[in-house]
Amino acid sequence: MEILHVSAECYPIAKVGGLADVVGALPKYQTQAGCVAKVVMPAYKTRFFATQEFELVHQGGTWLGHDWYHVNVWKEEHNILGFDLYLLDIPGLLDKEGVYGHWNDTERFLAFQVGVLDWLNEWTHHPDVIHCHDHHTGLIPFMVSYAYKYERLRNIATVLTIHNAQYQGQFGWDELYRLPGFDLWKAGLLGWDGAINPLASAIKCAWRFTTVSPTYLEELYSNANGLESLLSSEQNKGVGILNGIDSVVWDPATDPMLPINYNEFTFIKAKEDIKKLLCEEFDLDPKLPLISFIGRLVGDKGGDLLPEIIGRSLFEQHQQLNFLVLGSGDPHVEWSLQQTRIYTGKNFNVQFGYNEALAHRIYAGSDFLLMPSRVEPCGLNQMYALRYGTVPIVRSTGGLKDTVIDFGDPGGFGIRFIQPATWDACNAVGRSLVLYNNASLFQEIREYCMQLDHSWDSAASEYLKLYNSL
Repeated sequence: MEILHVSAECYPIAKVGGLADVVGALPKYQTQAGCVAKVVMPAYKTRFFATQEFELVHQGGTWLGHDWYHVNVWKEEHNILGFDLYLLDIPGLLDKEGVYGHWNDTERFLAFQVGVLDWLNEWTHHPDVIHCHDHHTGLIPFMVSYAYKYERLRNIATVLTIHNAQYQGQFGWDELYRLPGFDLWKAGLLGWDGAINPLASAIKCAWRFTTVSPTYLEELYSNANGLESLLSSEQNKGVGILNGIDSVVWDPATDPMLPINYNEFTFIKAKEDIKKLLCEEFDLDPKLPLISFIGRLVGDKGGDLLPEIIGRSLFEQHQQLNFLVLGSGDPHVEWSLQQTRIYTGKNFNVQFGYNEALAHRIYAGSDFLLMPSRVEPCGLNQMYALRYGTVPIVRSTGGLKDTVIDFGDPGGFGIRFIQPATWDACNAVGRSLVLYNNASLFQEIREYCMQLDHSWDSAASEYLKLYNSL
């Protein structure tokens, strides 16, 4: 079986969120399972593209409305990711630094999708499945089914994975002329709520759609940023498959980004030493429990709650804990965290931006990882934390609910709270201190966490079952 994954992100080439981690790992595990899994993504201006060796495998061009664009497809020569990687280059559109946030993102990702299908149209054979990821590739199922020039591709199965339904890529009908020609009677399959909506179109046109956890699929029927009724009407096509993590990249026993490696038998001293180094770096007291947050400082992740959670928790717990935040996002949230830093003394520090090596050290050196998410389709951070023996404190939603059992319940190993509110998160922080002070139970839970299996093997198998059903 041959699968072509089409995505805007793939780790380690370009990463903004969990989408990149999924696309950088799932094809590798599918390849190990005996499939031919390939990834095609935009050729952004990245260090990876500049430093690795690529072979030019396709040259062509495409019309996007009235504009003509040159298209190159580059193949990474040495298979260093464990699967075939292709970068689609459109000079003047895709060769920018940064994945999103450009004034012409609609045009950029539309051109990318058309370029992919033009390239695929010239293959001497066809893949069995085109697997599209999020709205950036959401018009592909429609174009494969209805655009005149892609008639050769009609029998290829299309699958959509919804990583986050809050982002749908809507744009106005005045841009319709940019799409390849099709029967205009089919235009309704593009639209939702008065606009062209790539995510809605993919839900309508893909043969199947998946979400990145079973609970997130259920939540979308009542909370999908306006797509609730559409998802309900198409629910016979929906499947919830929990993401995994790359257990080779995320392995504290071999992680080259850690100053000290460890496993479930040696973690106590090693985590303590890494914590000391981390606290020295950020001017925190290593004798106190360390609660960290890693991620985007936005409302979906509960980032706007952090300043109040930190301030209130330190007051309620009499400064007997530390907080560390790594992330970036809403400027107001960043400003609020800076102000919080002023009056919390040596119990809180923050680093804005993202640093992969620092993130690994924080997962390893922290006692707890806080995730007060309002929306969390799957969540990978809690799985990374578990792998590194760090107890997750999570709001009970989406994939967090699927992967973390509260330590107060049978077989529990984490801390869950219900409401996306400061008071409930602070109650959970208080419970974390109770657990931390019960040294034998805390050690037992951390050892158990490290033995949990959240690798991609199971998820890759579920995707193969889905493909085979098509």
